[in-house]
Amino acid sequence: MNFNSEKAIYLQIADRLCDEIIAGKYKDDDRIPSVREYAVLLEVNTNTVVKSYDFLSREDIIYNKRGLGYFVTNGAKQHIIKIRRDEFMKQTLPEVFRQMRMLGIEIDEVVAKYNV
Repeated sequence: MNFNSEKAIYLQIADRLCDEIIAGKYKDDDRIPSVREYAVLLEVNTNTVVKSYDFLSREDIIYNKRGLGYFVTNGAKQHIIKIRRDEFMKQTLPEVFRQMRMLGIEIDEVVAKYNV
């Protein structure tokens, strides 16, 4: 995985796992890779993955079954989508609209591109 410097690595790892849940790689109550497995896969320190898993647990996206590992919370996919939609509407979309105004791009042009 290629990390960027704009966001903490543990959050980028959490985003990746969320992407995998949205894509259907992991469904409700599926076991996800152990901390060690994911750390090896991503070539990062296990403590970084622990931080990611702790973050996702606090967000109710995954949960821990003592001695068995981490699992996807029921409804996690919908929860992630809701969080990301809210984030998109509050952060990304206003910036897109600002850029459109600056560049003189009309919404009709965007809709036409979208529908292609």
